[in-house]
Amino acid sequence: MNKIKINNYPMINPVPLVIVGAAVDGKPNYAAVGAFGLVCLAPIFYVSLKSSHHTTKGVIESGCFSVNLPTAALLAKTDYCGMISGKDTDKSKLFTPFYDELGNAPMIAESPMNYLCKVVKNVAIEGFEVFFGEIVATYAGKECMTDGKADPKKASPVLMMGPTYFELGEEIGKAFSMGKALDPEII
Repeated sequence: MNKIKINNYPMINPVPLVIVGAAVDGKPNYAAVGAFGLVCLAPIFYVSLKSSHHTTKGVIESGCFSVNLPTAALLAKTDYCGMISGKDTDKSKLFTPFYDELGNAPMIAESPMNYLCKVVKNVAIEGFEVFFGEIVATYAGKECMTDGKADPKKASPVLMMGPTYFELGEEIGKAFSMGKALDPEII
């Protein structure tokens, strides 16, 4: 085995970078988040926000949040959302907000993919609030669709690994398909 044991640091794991939106004191507010993902096969995402963040206040008050996928073209504004607190700076003008009647969380028109989530549970852990949100509405820009489905390559999400951003690479296979080629007798 050619492995080297390194320090435990979860931020080495590549994750999609997202912008979480919430209404705070009646205004759109946004936070760049690298702690985001799927929870199960049901349409439920999790986002982890610092308990002290301004966006966290809005999620708690409204019971909903948006998840917006930024592209490389939105990266400077996205990074800014992770550097500056909405307590001190009004971030409502950074993006064009739009809303769905199912929840009061601003979604970003410039983002190719948007999800509106209703909080179904939240857990406090180590100074963070982990919100579990049921996806109640999904929006995709026409420019990132292929044959009526969202196309990840066209949506061009940004990935984050540690303090570095990456763009999505080439498709290398299909989930729940490639394994069919293996001979069960050799597994």
